[in-house]
Amino acid sequence: MKYCGIDLHSNNSVVVITDETDHVLYSKRHANDLSQILAALEIHRADLFGVVVESTFNWYWLVDGLQEAGYPVHLANTAAIKQYDGIKHRGDESDARQLAHVLRLGLLPEGHIMPKAARAVRDLARKRMQLVQQRTTQILSIENSLSRNTGGRMSSNIIKGLQEDDLTQMRLGDMQTLGLKANVAVMQALQAQIDSLEKVLAKHCRAEPGFRLLKTVDGIGDVLATVILLETGSIERFVDVGNYASYCRCVGSTHVSNGKKKGKGNTKNGNRYLAWAFVEAANFAVRYCAAARRFYQKKKAKRNSTVAIKAVAHKLARACYHMMKNKEAFCVERCFATEKAA
Repeated sequence: MKYCGIDLHSNNSVVVITDETDHVLYSKRHANDLSQILAALEIHRADLFGVVVESTFNWYWLVDGLQEAGYPVHLANTAAIKQYDGIKHRGDESDARQLAHVLRLGLLPEGHIMPKAARAVRDLARKRMQLVQQRTTQILSIENSLSRNTGGRMSSNIIKGLQEDDLTQMRLGDMQTLGLKANVAVMQALQAQIDSLEKVLAKHCRAEPGFRLLKTVDGIGDVLATVILLETGSIERFVDVGNYASYCRCVGSTHVSNGKKKGKGNTKNGNRYLAWAFVEAANFAVRYCAAARRFYQKKKAKRNSTVAIKAVAHKLARACYHMMKNKEAFCVERCFATEKAA
């Protein structure tokens, strides 16, 4: 049996193939050209147990190409790999060889390879979030500029509706007005693109049963339901509810040995988009759900508001797991079972 590790970079890839004794049978740096890499693997195809690719920023083209060519592909979870001593320390060839070695031992921490079509929709939702952040930057710039030049404040909702004529009527200096008009123009362009993406996402997600189930949760609306649905993917890939909560970064990452704290774990593991979504949902739930608010207040009294919100987020993540797994609507009594009204 043979094992392949590919250390993927922005413009080249190091391909290493080893045997059952970790003896290197093939090692070469290739340009990021799928045809070259497939040609290198072809002679070993019959005996190849699997191909490991690092989950770098640019892995899509390689993993998709290898899968379409019929190779069993494993996506290495680089954040988890860095926890293993001896990995990522000697050079590109050693990195690729180590990936093959860990695969042979059955110790490879793997990332999920989402189906290509589902990944495209998920990435569109991430693009929407990116554009919203850029729009917020423009809104804050307008708000700060008006505060500096007029001494007054304008809410973000009013700023979102500003037009060029509104700025002209403020009778600021020519340079200040020009700068604000630039902000408004960019803000409006971003809003147009956000609206366009939201229409496509709504068309895709609203037909999904999971989307409608998620919206039965107090604190989860269209945006958060979309993020949770698309970032989760198939709920069946999670072994249990604890595994899902961990993936959502809703559990602690402290290492404990013999009852003693040994430092923090790797907080980069898991999905930061789901972490954000459940914290946002928790903040809304505390405002609009009495049971969530009671639970939050009890936790806050013992610790602090940040820990309390994370605890609510954890409850919601667990509830959403069971909802998607069992195809059932949200049950607030079950989610906050111990938080009964006095």
